[in-house]
Amino acid sequence: MAIISMFYGIIISMYYLDNRQHHLPHIHVKYQDEEAVISIIDGEILEGFLKINKMKLVQAWIEIHNDELLADWDLAIKGESIFKIDPLK
Repeated sequence: MAIISMFYGIIISMYYLDNRQHHLPHIHVKYQDEEAVISIIDGEILEGFLKINKMKLVQAWIEIHNDELLADWDLAIKGESIFKIDPLK
């Protein structure tokens, strides 16, 4: 697992070689005691739960950084090092 960004108490990470369970490009999001797996393609929750206000922040961040996230995903599923992505400002 690699943390790729953090903002407003939200931690965004991506796991290496993690394309077996969900079969879609996705990120793992943690906020306090909440965890969710969110699709990079459409920003929808694949698993878990995240408060609506934090979910909107994550969805905005995904939209802004979609190309970077997909590039990181391609690296991560090959087990290669991924890059940090700027936080939501």
